This record gives sequence, structure tokens and C-alpha cells, in this order.
Amino acid sequence: MSDITILTPTYNREKLLHKLYKSLCNQKDKDFEWIVVDDGSNDNTDEYIETIQKKADFPIRYYKKNNGGKHTALNYGCQYVKTKLVFIVDSDDTLTDDAILTIQRIYEKYKNEDDICGFSFLRGKSRGGYLSTSGVPEDGMKESYVECRINRKIGGDMAEVWYTHCLKEYPFPEFKDEKFLGEDIVWIQMSKTYKMRFFNKVIYISDYLEEGLTNNRRRHNINSPNGCVARAKVFLESDSNIKAKVKSALQYQIYGRFAKKKIHYLFKNTKNKVLFIVSFLPAKIIYVKWKKTFEISGVTQT
Repeated sequence: MSDITILTPTYNREKLLHKLYKSLCNQKDKDFEWIVVDDGSNDNTDEYIETIQKKADFPIRYYKKNNGGKHTALNYGCQYVKTKLVFIVDSDDTLTDDAILTIQRIYEKYKNEDDICGFSFLRGKSRGGYLSTSGVPEDGMKESYVECRINRKIGGDMAEVWYTHCLKEYPFPEFKDEKFLGEDIVWIQMSKTYKMRFFNKVIYISDYLEEGLTNNRRRHNINSPNGCVARAKVFLESDSNIKAKVKSALQYQIYGRFAKKKIHYLFKNTKNKVLFIVSFLPAKIIYVKWKKTFEISGVTQT
């Protein structure tokens, strides 16, 4: 049995999945399986997967669910994972030829450490350069997600490979009629219990699409305010630095207002009363500005 499952949530990306599939076919180590979770696509994704299942030299499993957003697709897919590791790879991205080989070697080296939730590598751009800022030493390091990514200010996106049992221990929270959630809400929660191994090596290639989640983040946030409130609350209760907490205090109130939560409710349900009070006025000003901007641009709340 292999140690690695590549988990890909997808929605109407039939024409892009072939690039990821080709990069999987080019892997130097084929000891992995690919699980594709179709989040309610209305294109021909199912037919495409059926075609490549017949000719791939690695196992491909396909599951389809009602549209609910990437985080719900990840929750759905995790229940079918049987391997020790889960590598979340988006449907419009690709892997370097040695990605699986690299992960397998790292796992063999550190698999007896019971205080880590996974391994983190770098993402690169197809035309060269990095998606994550520099900061991970050449020989790697062991820290929590909060210590490395937040407090060291190593920003951008990385390529994280998670222990399956950790993803099942910390599922993504789901909110009715909300289809977007920042995935780091779970990574921050894991930091309370686990560390990670970070490595200065690119194994994942990304180029963000104009219609992708990243380029439309604020619009998605406003349409999924309860998830944003929950994420901000997790940040406020973490060991992150003061700058991150101030930003989260603002987001907690801004998106709380978009979620139509009463101010006294928000105040009661945060442990950071001082930050709440300090950020009250600027949060209100930003909320009014964003509300006006997005009403003009036609953004609707769900």
C-alpha cells in the first residue's frame, strides 16, 4: 500500500485537469493514488476522469458531491483516504517530476516523529520564481505553522503534505450556504498541538487563474462571513504575533457585521476584549466602506 494520496477538489475544471494528470504521469515515483472530488461540476469532468482511469499507471478514484466549496470537498474526500499522507493539489496546478519521490524520502526520514502534522515545501511559478517568500533555510526547520508562517512572516502559498489522521482530527468547519473558507483556519488550530517540517525545495507549480479563489478572496469572504468570523477567532486565540492579531480583530468585527451578528455577541465571544475595543471604530469604518463598494460592484451576500 502506498503512503501518499493526492487529493484534488475540482469544479468545472475538465479542460485544466489534463495538465495535472500529465504531471502525475511524469512522476519518477508512481507509488501514490489520486482522489478527485468533483464539487458539483456541470461540465464533462466525470467523462474525462473515466477516460484516464482506464489508462493511468496509478490508481485514480473519483467522487462527486453537491457544490459546497473547496473546504467541503476536502472534508468529503478525506473520508476515503487510506494512506498515511494527504497532499492537497488544486485542479489547475501541477507537480514537479520528483514531487512524490521527495515526499516519500522525507516521510521515511521523519515518520517516527509523533509531534508533527505534516511537511511543507515550496511552490514555484511556471515561468520561474517562488510563490512563497524566502525564509526557510536550506537544511529545513521544525516549527509550528504559526511560528514559521505567521511569526517569521514567511508569506505566500506553500505545498503542504498532511498526516491523514491530523486532517481527520481537525476537519474544516462548514457553514450553511457558505462556499468559501480560508484553509489556514485548520492549520492554525493544528499549531496548538503539532509542529511541521519545512523544506526549501519546490515540488509544486502554480499560476493563479483570474477566476480562481485567490484573486477573488474579498468577494468570497463577504459572501461567506461566518467562516471568516470563525477564522479570525482562531487567529485571535493563537500564538500569532500582535500584527496578525490586530488584523484578525478587525476581520472578526467586519465580517461579523456582514454576518449580521450583534456587536455585543461578538464582544462576548472573544477572549481579546482589549483588541476588540481598540479595533471597534476602524472596523466599523472599513465595514461601511466595503459594504458600499461591494453593493456598487454587485456583490451579493448568500
